[in-house]
Amino acid sequence: MDKSTERIPIEERTIFSILLTISFAHLLNDMMQSIIPSIYPVIKDKYGFTFGQIGIITLVFQMTSSILQPFVGRYADKHPQPFSLSIGMVFTLAGIILLSFADNYGLILLAVGVIGCGSSIFHPEASRIAQMAGGNKRGLAQSIFQVGGNGGSALGPLLAAVIIIPFGQHSIIWASIAALIAGMTLLPVGRWYRSQLHKLKTKTVRVNPAVAALSSRRIHWAIFILCVLTFSKYFYMASMTSYFTFFLINKFGVDIQTSQLCLFGFMGAVAIGTILGGSIGDRYGRKYVIWGSIMGAAPFALALPYVGFTLTVILAVIIGLVISSAFSAILVYATELKPDKVGMMAGLFFGLNFGLGGIGSAFFGWLADRTSIEFIFKVSTLLPLLGIVTAFLPNIEPRRRSLKWK
Repeated sequence: MDKSTERIPIEERTIFSILLTISFAHLLNDMMQSIIPSIYPVIKDKYGFTFGQIGIITLVFQMTSSILQPFVGRYADKHPQPFSLSIGMVFTLAGIILLSFADNYGLILLAVGVIGCGSSIFHPEASRIAQMAGGNKRGLAQSIFQVGGNGGSALGPLLAAVIIIPFGQHSIIWASIAALIAGMTLLPVGRWYRSQLHKLKTKTVRVNPAVAALSSRRIHWAIFILCVLTFSKYFYMASMTSYFTFFLINKFGVDIQTSQLCLFGFMGAVAIGTILGGSIGDRYGRKYVIWGSIMGAAPFALALPYVGFTLTVILAVIIGLVISSAFSAILVYATELKPDKVGMMAGLFFGLNFGLGGIGSAFFGWLADRTSIEFIFKVSTLLPLLGIVTAFLPNIEPRRRSLKWK
């Protein structure tokens, strides 16, 4: 072990074994959840749903995934529950089984609602554990945790293309194996977390001096700005994840499997961008990452509805790579503002992630029924321009040009 490692206090060391384990569980969790939008073309044809009804399915899932999260996070800040992650997987398992056998609109809504409850239980506490295991590399830790989820979201469309579309709705039951594996995988993480809880009770929360100098009003204003940025990112992401396959089918006449593979490419780029964003934020500052991520995606998003098939797919991959780098930076920036409320901040922004995605999906579904799929893509491309409000965030990080990799 080199001397530089020896000088790092234990509580500031990055525990990669825990991060990789919880990231793997996040991958399985979000892979199961991403099956929901991936099967939209199947259930739309099978049951004759409108785009509005498809949007409501996403809304129910996203709202149950989001409304509870800030409350779960706030409760976890005061009463940590080491094995709540495995409990969340039990809900997801039940929802997956129900979804595979649901034969009407009401049961489908119930199934996605149960899966959403599992997500609400899993994400805030999992993010808190990731931050603990990250030590002094919190941006990287959140990215490792988040990239698992993004990787799972990318695998969902691939799983749908290979298994669910050829074999039908009942084949969703095979995803229950992933829920069982995730639940078992998280048990050792729960035991590690339980062993760390006594440190949480004795450890003094360190406040960034730049944050301590801010008034309560300025901190709340900064959190509001972060919420606006999250809105711009996830409203746009909703149009891509829920309707990109329909856009490709309607405009270019590709088949369902090809459209799913294109969505897989977009989601794969999202996974790669997430891990890059956390590392860059730790080194150069999270405000710069937020700037470059949301505003940087704008020119590519504006061009996407007006180009041919090949360039559309290329632009989608670039957009996914760029815009996805913001979330880890936003979350860690928020926990810097409220260092004593990590769980609540994680629940708030993961909740906004899911909730805004659900509202966006329902809104764009409603709009598509009244206009066209191509029209909603022309409208949604304006959303990344809201990244300009990053200018109103206070500078709470030191200059990092000379920062060395540790």
